[in-house]
Amino acid sequence: MANAIDLHVGKRLRRRRRLLGLTQQQLAESIGIRFQQIQKYECGANRVTASRLYELAVALNVPVNYFFEGLQQAMTPATPGAPANDRDLIAADVLSQKETLELIRAYYKLGERPRRRLLDLAKALQDESTDAA
Repeated sequence: MANAIDLHVGKRLRRRRRLLGLTQQQLAESIGIRFQQIQKYECGANRVTASRLYELAVALNVPVNYFFEGLQQAMTPATPGAPANDRDLIAADVLSQKETLELIRAYYKLGERPRRRLLDLAKALQDESTDAA
């Protein structure tokens, strides 16, 4: 059975890999292992050693602590009867969708000025939808 921390690290690994548009095969080759091992890390079936975590961090261009971000919230047991934080649940779900990752990749391929204009457009559309409601 997978440990909750291993599951969290695996989810963060998958999210970053997908955000960069890498396949499991590409990531595995970059650190000299087989793609099946990446699969096992991502689903929490295998624990990532410290040295391997460092190699993954370098390959994915993130600090090692990236894999542990949000762990405290994930490990905090819910208070019985307390409602879950819907915004956190929605944000986590949105970030795992393929369409969201494609949008983020396309956004960062734009230059500085087009990115700023796109962001301004999105904010204006959000304001319009809020006003209409």
